[in-house]
Amino acid sequence: MEPKTYRPSVLKRRASATVVAAAASAALVAALVAPGASIAATHSAHAASGTPLIFESSPETGFTPANYNPYVQSTPAYQAGADSLIYEPLMDFNLANPAAKPYYMLATAYAWGNKGKSITFTIRQGVKFSNGTALTSADVAFSFNLLKQYADVNTAGLAITGATASGNDVTVTFKSPQYTNLQSIGNTYIVPQSVWSSVGDPGTYIDSNPIGTGPYTVTSTGAAGITLTANPSYWGGAPAVSEIEVPAIASNTTVLSLLTSNQLTWAGNFITGLKSAFETTPSHQVWFAAVQTNSLEPNLNKWPTNQLAVRQAISLAINRTAISTQGEAGLEPVATNASGLVLPGFQSVVSPSVKSDTLSPVSQTAKAIAVLKAAGYVLKHGYFYLGNKEVTVPVTDPAAYTDYAEDDALIAQELKKAHINSTFYGPSPSVWAANITKGNFVLTQHWSQTTISPYQLYNAWLNSDEIGTSAGNYERLKDPALNADLAKLAGQTTTSGELKYLTPLEQYVAQDLPIIPTVYGAAFDEYNSSGFTGWPTAKDPYEIGQPGSPQNEIVVLHLKPTS
Repeated sequence: MEPKTYRPSVLKRRASATVVAAAASAALVAALVAPGASIAATHSAHAASGTPLIFESSPETGFTPANYNPYVQSTPAYQAGADSLIYEPLMDFNLANPAAKPYYMLATAYAWGNKGKSITFTIRQGVKFSNGTALTSADVAFSFNLLKQYADVNTAGLAITGATASGNDVTVTFKSPQYTNLQSIGNTYIVPQSVWSSVGDPGTYIDSNPIGTGPYTVTSTGAAGITLTANPSYWGGAPAVSEIEVPAIASNTTVLSLLTSNQLTWAGNFITGLKSAFETTPSHQVWFAAVQTNSLEPNLNKWPTNQLAVRQAISLAINRTAISTQGEAGLEPVATNASGLVLPGFQSVVSPSVKSDTLSPVSQTAKAIAVLKAAGYVLKHGYFYLGNKEVTVPVTDPAAYTDYAEDDALIAQELKKAHINSTFYGPSPSVWAANITKGNFVLTQHWSQTTISPYQLYNAWLNSDEIGTSAGNYERLKDPALNADLAKLAGQTTTSGELKYLTPLEQYVAQDLPIIPTVYGAAFDEYNSSGFTGWPTAKDPYEIGQPGSPQNEIVVLHLKPTS
């Protein structure tokens, strides 16, 4: 699928007809897991190695002109995951385990105030930018005020009213409670005020000589790729991985070839044929953590998907196992619960009332037919009708999104078996994006937010304010009661309070099917374990393994050379 970084998602997914691509030293682990802990003492045990780590996060044709602006997500350097090794946020989050404690980076603590309308961060001391100047609380306040002043770099849509520094603390204030926006707030990249105060609009600034606090600095940038070198004055101690190369790789075929020939250490791509071409060697490993919910999104303003019986029949008729194993090449598991919550990550907040609302992994054609007949639909000319209206459900996604295109072809095939007239249509990505934003579709498949907050997941799906935006609610749902529940959920600070207001949202999605879950979207992660140890795995899911921003810093700082 195409790259998308909607608020608060940090995971990018991508696909095209020829390219389908979509985060430590052991010393850093102590500092990240235990807020404020020192890492310098344990880091010295891991000497830097001359073996470069070579990774690819996004298909790119080159990196010139050099631009490492961390606030512009469309640059090749950002898409490739280089920026997040140079610039750092206050906090990072484990997308593989939303319930895990956050990683403290440039902050060592935080506290909410004014009923969620302010947050105060304690800034880590002893941190220096790569030009040798000290990070101060003024730099942090300045960075947040950039987002307030310039909407083009406030990609998370944070309703910031101001940021002030006092001693080692920075307080950021907002127009409304932000409890559920901690991920977006904490993920804000911090830049030096001494450099950025004179650049004007940061959204148009070409940052060719990046000055960050991160574990790496830029050695070279060119058409062939980027070379990063370990920052010897990094606040966590010099990283065990001494050098990183980010090559410009333009095709999925080349990525697979470089992985199999051990010329690429780490990649984050949707690649068919991995098992036969790559996983035949013990050191060639993959891990696809479930982090999103892919779903069919029915237009609730158009016939026939505005009919509950039709949505129920669609959910029963589709073969989720076929979607998983064929369309998604076995890389994305079947969605199991009708609430839409990503499992197992959000298992702790699944309401008891919806735990039994499971989704069938295979087609249940007879049950789909029975649902429609019970609702008064009759068969005519091979398809169901209600009165004189045929149940016709075109399924649309870009043909260039090759996995979704195959998914949709399978879906249309199964719907026809249930006597629902269905055909897959594959417009260009730009036409599709415009159509789903405007509501010019009947049924489409889309990915969800990638987030640690179930509120963000449901807000994007169900909030009336999100209609016509890039965040979600493509089904065009308008329900004041759901908006009220979302507003109440946004203000919760305890697990019990969160569960109270999550329950009606989970029940609504499970029973009314405003979205129809298909599979759990994965964070694609292919790596070669022969040169480095410390990779995240299903047994040690300290972070997702996809090498994009910002999670790749957490992974890199866990890695140690094998020799």
